Amino acid sequence: MALSRRAFIAGLSATGLSLSVAACSSGDDSGSGGTKIKFGYIADYNGASLLAIADDQGLWEKHGVSAEYKVFVNGPIQIQALGTNNLDYGYIGPGAMWLPASGKSKIVAIDTLTFADRVIAQPGITSIEGLKGKKVGVPEGTSGEMILNLALEKAGMSMDDIKKVAMDGPTIVSAFSSGQIDGAGIWYPLIPTIKKKVPKLVEVASTRDVEGGNFPTAFVAGNKVSEKTNEKVVKVLAEANDWRAAHAEESVKLAAKLLKVSEDDVKADAANVETMTTADLVAKTKDGTVDGWLDGMSDFFVRTGQLEKKPEASSFYTGDLYTKAAGK
Repeated sequence: MALSRRAFIAGLSATGLSLSVAACSSGDDSGSGGTKIKFGYIADYNGASLLAIADDQGLWEKHGVSAEYKVFVNGPIQIQALGTNNLDYGYIGPGAMWLPASGKSKIVAIDTLTFADRVIAQPGITSIEGLKGKKVGVPEGTSGEMILNLALEKAGMSMDDIKKVAMDGPTIVSAFSSGQIDGAGIWYPLIPTIKKKVPKLVEVASTRDVEGGNFPTAFVAGNKVSEKTNEKVVKVLAEANDWRAAHAEESVKLAAKLLKVSEDDVKADAANVETMTTADLVAKTKDGTVDGWLDGMSDFFVRTGQLEKKPEASSFYTGDLYTKAAGK
């Protein structure tokens, strides 16, 4: 497994990515629209809510930034786009934290703690052990793979005990719904979509079941983006974060509008999220709590072979910049 992970990391550096996003200028173009950036996100409450709020509240304009958004199906693809200068910023879930930890980007802001990830199984399979020898779909390098690894580890099993089938999230939705796979490591809000086709599916493992587990989501920047631009963007994210904390219901409505989905779907997704105020995130950065979360993730990724060794959290989380830009 470790060799495949190292090859994947190398591929992120060496392989170009075909996107409909034009190559950007590392966020340092200060034309008439201010600093221009390209920002990636995943179509869920975590990934979309702060961007929707920033638009609604005029926060980009307030801080002299012009932001263009691009939606992605997962975090690793955004990290690749950062490496090829097709994005300046992106949003990742906990399962992709091994990529900034390996030097492929910098975390500029923690977003939330999330408990949205599950291992699901076809009706009749009631435990992770029931997936032994069966086909399990998983988006590699994501939180879907993370929860699958955690569940297998807890059961005294490994990936060798199942038939792992690498596929992206949307493909898992169709493959599971049509019975082509027996299980999947996947997340909300995709699970309710699957349930419409397979209402008796079984959630055999959840990040909520991991004792003491903290699973942060984050906003990441490309390594070539300037500190000045990072400060501007963090200020926008910090103000949007406080608005979200004070206007939970309104934030769901704004995210639903950006995502073009129902408010009920976004509300159900948001139920798997723990938000924090910016002051709380600043305090948790200063007292080492955030570093502790990231250290815990790195320890896990060393066990899975996604990291060769555990890095210092300060090497990929710009905590000093965050407290400077977001501090009140």
